[in-house]
Amino acid sequence: MHTIIAGRFELQDQADAALATLRQVGFPNDALAAFYLNPNGQHDIYPIGGDDESSAGARHSGLGAAKGGGIGAAVGAAAGAVTTPIIGPVGIAIGAGVGAYTGSLIGAVSSTDKESDVDEQTGRPSYEQPKVTERAPGVLVAVRVDEQSQQEAIDALRRSGAADIEQTEGDLRNGQWHDFDPHAVVRRI
Repeated sequence: MHTIIAGRFELQDQADAALATLRQVGFPNDALAAFYLNPNGQHDIYPIGGDDESSAGARHSGLGAAKGGGIGAAVGAAAGAVTTPIIGPVGIAIGAGVGAYTGSLIGAVSSTDKESDVDEQTGRPSYEQPKVTERAPGVLVAVRVDEQSQQEAIDALRRSGAADIEQTEGDLRNGQWHDFDPHAVVRRI
């Protein structure tokens, strides 16, 4: 594992200038890496895309669908029973099916984004809460450092206009950050 100092830049030109500055102060090419960091939620971690296995706002929709389906089936069966003399016993089954389907949709939708998914401090839905440790999108310039060169890398990134500078541990070799994790805890400098 290596100590890595990384700076985030809004524009590619800024990142290119930072790489040139780092080379000028003596960092070799194999100790440098630069790549675009996608916005949160767009890191394509899962095969169907995205960063999260499920939507935080839809966490309780399955339970709501089950409750709504049960209530809808009962209401539909009752409505079908009223019409039994007209359309027969099939009316009960059709009423129960239509009621269950409608009730499950209403239940699923009404149970998304409930108060249990609301942050107590801000009152905003929890899926809207920015995580303090997440990186903002942009071009990330990373440099492998040792104790003697760490401050020099920080100063070079600051002079180049890095929006954020962080320090972490990782495997940066041959110009690539091999174990980069976009969700890793960020320790800003």
